[in-house]
Amino acid sequence: MVGVTIAGIMNMNHFSDDPESGSNRSENNVLRVYNPSDVNPTLVDPSIQDKTKDHTIGDFSFLNQLGDTITKESVTGKIFVTDFFFTSCGGICPKMTTQLQRVQREFSDDPNFLILSHTVNPSRDTVATMFKYAERFEANAEKWWFLTGEKKELYLMARKSYLIVPDEADPNFEHGGESDFLHTENFALIDPEGRIRGFYNGTDPNEIDELFRDVYDLKREYKLD
Repeated sequence: MVGVTIAGIMNMNHFSDDPESGSNRSENNVLRVYNPSDVNPTLVDPSIQDKTKDHTIGDFSFLNQLGDTITKESVTGKIFVTDFFFTSCGGICPKMTTQLQRVQREFSDDPNFLILSHTVNPSRDTVATMFKYAERFEANAEKWWFLTGEKKELYLMARKSYLIVPDEADPNFEHGGESDFLHTENFALIDPEGRIRGFYNGTDPNEIDELFRDVYDLKREYKLD
């Protein structure tokens, strides 16, 4: 894993609920749409680093903790939060997953909201292993999917769709330990059209509070209230 904070790598454009704030969030607030050119190139596949518009997540097919196949079609039309972790991680991963528990509780009754947690250690994180980890964090398998699959496909999703992990060949990062490839503490917020609408430090409760507000803004934008 790598300790890269969101604030240090993204040009964030969040808003405040403080009435005295110059960037106060209004009921008409619309979240920005992120494209690869907006993101630190360290976290983006070189083939798309210069893309300035129309970025959406690519097709995928992974297995969740129940052994069900999850594809892009499974999330189309939904708002979802995504991250990358591994089950034997003893550092930031439990903190990230604990924050995602908060997210699950906040939107537990929302049929238009999902959480996707991808492993970076698919050689170890089998469906059975992911099931046990999901149980540990009381994940609702209908709302929160712990995904495993082919390492190459997981890595491409992280680098070419969600834009939240470093290059596995980057010499500036230590690529040791148990994971098959590096991950960060980054969460990404995806809208019903498959576009990135926010990035968050998944270990920071304040950032997750901001994520809550952003999800409600998306719900209003897409009339999903």
